[in-house]
Amino acid sequence: MSMPPEMKRYTVRLMSVMTLYGVTLVGVNLWFRHAPPTGALAYVAAVLPAVPIALVFVVIGRLLVEMRDEYLRAQMVRDQLIATGVTLSITTAMGFLEGFGMIGHVEGYYAATIWFGALGLAACLRGIGRLRERADG
Repeated sequence: MSMPPEMKRYTVRLMSVMTLYGVTLVGVNLWFRHAPPTGALAYVAAVLPAVPIALVFVVIGRLLVEMRDEYLRAQMVRDQLIATGVTLSITTAMGFLEGFGMIGHVEGYYAATIWFGALGLAACLRGIGRLRERADG
């Protein structure tokens, strides 16, 4: 089965943005380690790795707009809603745990990591459910 053109574009966009993320993250870490910027430049540099992560959400949004198969689009939206709910629930619980002194501070950028992990888990569980339906039917 060949890959639909919108999925090919999505894959190229995602690979490009994640390459940019890797380069930016390594570059900014090296910059801060060897010749730390100061003032406003330090703030701009520190936020740079967040830009490609934000672009991942743009790439995902573009895929949703470009998808021709409404059923697959609905499944993706469902997976994203599950990932968002899981992420908000976990980060809220962590906030309360931190607020009551039960855990140390957790960096905010882990929210994106949780979301992407939850998105992958939702898609895997959907796939397992589909396999079970085929086996039963």
